[in-house]
Amino acid sequence: MMEENYYNFESYEETGLTVPAVTPAPAPKKKKTFGKKLCALLLSGVLFGSASAAAFAGVNSLLKDDTGTSQRSTATTRNSSVSLSAVSYASDSEAASASLDVSEIAEGMMPAMVSITNISVQDVQSYFGMFGMGRSQTQESQSSGTGIIIGQNDTELLIVTNNHVVEDANTLSVCFVDNEVCEATIKGTDPDNDLAVITVALSDIKESTAAEIKQAVIGNSDTLKVGQQVVAIGNALGYGQSVTTGIVSALNRQIDTTDAIMIQTDAAINPGNSGGALLNMNGEVIGINSAKFSSTEVEGMGYAISITTATPIIEDLMNRTTREKVDAQNAAYLGIDGEDITASISSAYGVPQGIYVTSVGSDSPAKEAGITTKCVVTHFDGIRVTGLSNLENRLQYYAAGETVSVTIQVPAGNSYEEKTVEVTLGRASEHQSSETAGGFGYGAFGWR
Repeated sequence: MMEENYYNFESYEETGLTVPAVTPAPAPKKKKTFGKKLCALLLSGVLFGSASAAAFAGVNSLLKDDTGTSQRSTATTRNSSVSLSAVSYASDSEAASASLDVSEIAEGMMPAMVSITNISVQDVQSYFGMFGMGRSQTQESQSSGTGIIIGQNDTELLIVTNNHVVEDANTLSVCFVDNEVCEATIKGTDPDNDLAVITVALSDIKESTAAEIKQAVIGNSDTLKVGQQVVAIGNALGYGQSVTTGIVSALNRQIDTTDAIMIQTDAAINPGNSGGALLNMNGEVIGINSAKFSSTEVEGMGYAISITTATPIIEDLMNRTTREKVDAQNAAYLGIDGEDITASISSAYGVPQGIYVTSVGSDSPAKEAGITTKCVVTHFDGIRVTGLSNLENRLQYYAAGETVSVTIQVPAGNSYEEKTVEVTLGRASEHQSSETAGGFGYGAFGWR
């Protein structure tokens, strides 16, 4: 506000206008005022400082607990719906456990992992001539996978993997953590759930290797939650064991080509990872990885067989009698030829998955047991067969003269009826044929 008489106004009647004439008022006296203000400021500072110190001491005294330790208060905003007191902060140890460092888990699991090499002989159809007549030829192929050491008995080290990793194998070998390689044998398979157990004779394992390897710890996949962190280990692309990490993306997935219950994860699972371990953050196996169900068309979608689902199947396979390959002189003979009915063909045409019998050898064990053309062979000795090469490889472990159960699907109108027959296997060396009619080539009427 303006002080009174700060401006003086005079009227000029000559012009008829009233014009304010500004005349400076006498300047206020400042000589003594400045000194008074300075003293007042100093006195106010002293009084405020004393009051603040007293207030701080009082509040600090109120916040002390029984042991005399000050408690940290939480600031809140008046009339606000958000309370910082509801926010919890992890301690240093909790933060460390939630980090992405999985080096200890990987280091602890590596001794329980093996790399698997499968050398097989595949039938390849070649075409020639003006009418496109074909002949079946054989070709050796090699594939890689992974296995998990799950136990041992009196004579064998037991390793679980996927069925498709060891399927059709002529020769199997495993490489341990110390890079030692041993020959392996298939103990049992379950194609429906894509599981298999293979063994290595304890007598074939060096003492130094035995000291390095260990058995995996099996967890419980029923306790998993979507979003939990997981670690995948496997022989990706056959380069050796590698580690990837991610989360549980979904649970209880079912894929059309298997009966197994699957865990979906975004941890990278590539060819060669099949049969490897999916681990929780305690380093326990909660799934068996399967690259078979991955696709190049998508990213971040890998699958592992739930260990809770797999455990009873694995235990059954572990307790089966291990078969060794028989020598050529005692090799078994069934006496059929046919076409493979894959899952896609089965779905498209309504024919059971297995081997569609196109021919039966005269006086063969198959004919004597009642197997006829147009039947579909689905199981041999209680184990599902997926094709001719699969059956041929299984026969390598059975000797002439053995009697086995063979499950067939017999045409009945527009559907099929299941039937099980007992077949006494013949001797392959007595039924070898060089017939090539019909394009079946080597193995027609008797090798499979």
